[in-house]
Amino acid sequence: MPMLKRTLVFSNPISLSLKNCQLVLAFKDDPDNKMTIPIEDIGVVIIENQQVSITIPLMNALVEGNVQVVVCNDRGMPSAMLQSFEGNNLQGENLRNQMDVGEVMKKQLWKQIVEAKIRNQAALLDKLGQDGNILKQYYQNVKSGDTDNKEGIAARRYFSELFGESFLRDRTLPGINVLLNYGYTILRAATARALVSSGLLPAIGIFHHNRSNAFPLADDMMEPYRPYVDEIVYDLAMQGKLELTKDVKAELIQVLYADTLFSKVTRPLSVGLTLTSSSLSKCFAKEQSKLSLPILR
Repeated sequence: MPMLKRTLVFSNPISLSLKNCQLVLAFKDDPDNKMTIPIEDIGVVIIENQQVSITIPLMNALVEGNVQVVVCNDRGMPSAMLQSFEGNNLQGENLRNQMDVGEVMKKQLWKQIVEAKIRNQAALLDKLGQDGNILKQYYQNVKSGDTDNKEGIAARRYFSELFGESFLRDRTLPGINVLLNYGYTILRAATARALVSSGLLPAIGIFHHNRSNAFPLADDMMEPYRPYVDEIVYDLAMQGKLELTKDVKAELIQVLYADTLFSKVTRPLSVGLTLTSSSLSKCFAKEQSKLSLPILR
């Protein structure tokens, strides 16, 4: 089983450097007090504080180690990701397979993704004591390529049921939307990392295509995992925690360790993403036709 990697969040002024293949943390108010963490133990680094300094050798070591580095703006919201150009030893072959995928396979893969996403949305509603059956008509009738947009229609019903009829999913709105934005960005970064580790290029999507989007494949593959973020946001909202505080961010980051079920095997979400990405690579290579996708329980 893939090793569970650490997620590091830097929300205070600190200096980050590299020594002996380890990340070195030096506190700016106490430079003699240093800590080290092996690069191989790290999966995601989130830099929130604007006074964090990081050396170029460390940045190179992080991307070479397939560590996803997320940089936040002065409002504490993720604004950029540092992405490696290289993946695993089979990247060349996997990339050729990815480039050669035809429209028929893309549409079939997208159908599987949409079905899994809506099923997980329904499962979350049921788990929270709401009516997941309202989504049954959508996940049971997804067409190849989701040509009639069951995903979008189901999403509107789902969010109204989850957060109330007055809720509007809009990235620019405050409150619940801000929490969803942050959680989805963390999920997106972890998905991009998993794709690269499987030798795939996050810039070439199955369904999502946008010139301003550098990670359309990550946006595709994270879809069935979104309800895991939604569950945390729902719990926070029920507690009245609608501000993106340090503690709220810490709770949202825990989504990477949520239990995800695959057939009869349960894995932490960050490991589940690796299973999904690996199955996608095998689909591109025509070794199998079904994706390994999470089942929310």
